Amino acid sequence: MEERFWHQHYPEKVRWSLDYPDVPLYSLVEAAAKEHPATTALIFFNRHFSYSWLGEQVARLATALATMGVKPGDRVAIMLPNCPQYVISYFGVLRAGGVVVQTNPLYVERELEFQLNDSGAETIIALDQLWPRIDRVRKGTPLKRVILTGLADYMPFPFSLLYPVKAKRERHFLGLPPGGAAIAFMGVLASHGAAPPDFKINPAEDVAVLQYTGGTTGISKGAMLTHRNLMANATQCKEWIAEAKPGEEVILAALPLFHSYGMTTCMNFGILMHSPIVLLRRFNAIDTMKAIQKHKVTFFPGAPTMYVALNNHPEVKKYHLNSVKACISGSAALAVEVQQKFQAITGGKLVEGYGLSESSPVTHANPIWGRNKIGTIGLSWPDTDSKVVDLETGEKELGIGEVGELIVRGPQVMKGYWNRPDETAKTLRNGWLYTGDVAKFDEEGYFAIVDRKKDMIIAGGYNIYPREVEEVLFEHPKVMEAAVAGVPDAYRGETVKAYVILKPGETATAEEIIEFCRERMAKYKAPRMVEFRESLPKTMVGKVLRRVLVEEEKQKTAKAGPA
Repeated sequence: MEERFWHQHYPEKVRWSLDYPDVPLYSLVEAAAKEHPATTALIFFNRHFSYSWLGEQVARLATALATMGVKPGDRVAIMLPNCPQYVISYFGVLRAGGVVVQTNPLYVERELEFQLNDSGAETIIALDQLWPRIDRVRKGTPLKRVILTGLADYMPFPFSLLYPVKAKRERHFLGLPPGGAAIAFMGVLASHGAAPPDFKINPAEDVAVLQYTGGTTGISKGAMLTHRNLMANATQCKEWIAEAKPGEEVILAALPLFHSYGMTTCMNFGILMHSPIVLLRRFNAIDTMKAIQKHKVTFFPGAPTMYVALNNHPEVKKYHLNSVKACISGSAALAVEVQQKFQAITGGKLVEGYGLSESSPVTHANPIWGRNKIGTIGLSWPDTDSKVVDLETGEKELGIGEVGELIVRGPQVMKGYWNRPDETAKTLRNGWLYTGDVAKFDEEGYFAIVDRKKDMIIAGGYNIYPREVEEVLFEHPKVMEAAVAGVPDAYRGETVKAYVILKPGETATAEEIIEFCRERMAKYKAPRMVEFRESLPKTMVGKVLRRVLVEEEKQKTAKAGPA
């Protein structure tokens, strides 16, 4: 890659072009097991597992899958929360030559059935509690093999005894179904040695993961991420956090690993660094603060909602969180108030970054130990090129300060969408990934996301970007969280509605919020409606689902009938 003008603003220790290992992604685990066998790889409910142990479990699972008939190129679905079984399954599937199909454990039957059929997965490794859901769809899918595991399998005593009691009380399915419809994960590992199959991987061409897009902009599509894509993004992450010391950092995996953001910045980066990874099966403020304090976490990738929850937790001062060195926030805009408060609490650095499933996912971030520009996603990562093009044709390159669609290219950009050549052709053009995000950049090459093309509100002929309004709402001293969406309006076509969660103990009126916005932006951009809520619909990584808010509004209108 040739040098770009923004490279001169890189931190001193960060290179703008790198060499990437031409090896399969599973070699991350093999290298860590060989070079740091006794180092802790995973921490789950305070139980430690070494890299030597992880390497052996991965090899055992790969051997078992090959014995069962999984061949190179076969898709294997993994439907697990953050737990040791997830990491073993992910790398075990890759070591068997398979393709990991990332499957959200929260999927309902319709979503699960679609993904299994779309990917053609014949094998699924899942949490036993999810068996009833799998059972209801399996006859209408290619599934041949179901491998089930329980969260208690790797919990230490007494959690291993107490958790099943709690789960049964809550009427969750545990164990194996009768009749041999599924087999036990632990039994599979115990009955096979570490003799994985021998095959050839082409890292640049062979797909490692099908990362399904969230479906927020239409039908869910499987982004084909190659071994090289994922190895490159983990390597870029390591370079960006240049001050991090291999073997000495502790990574907190509060983000779900089945999401591309957690997969790369927590798991793949953590293993590349030969670091311990603290696995939280779901984000919870108290559990997160306890984990940071107990394990002296140094790197905590997250979403703004996570940092908001910690900042506003009434017990935050009881915990020592000053081990945190660095956090990259993604999935949504990071408000300056959130950033500043979190940095004051921890003493660490919190910066905003950017990515998408199609790019493994990270393409941009603010320098952690360098100039951090609030309100931007920072600079393009090493070997990542970025441009802003016109929204109409996508062909005219725009200049400094001009607003258009962000397009990127680099070694982390996907091969294409699984079995969707038409969608691939729309999104990948002449080597560039069209992100669908509206952006601009400044004279130093710092990019800022204005909004998503499809989230743009057109009210009375004006283009309004929800993110711009949300940033003003976050400035209100009583507002904890906020989202903005365009809702139907008989006169304006659409109008701006704000959905607001107030900080604990605060009260406010809609008029107060509207007036606050009108004082800080053009009148046509300010919300005309405000709804106070206890929660907002979000993805697993904290991205607000504006389409759900719009759909709710349409349903209200339909129920109300014609005016």
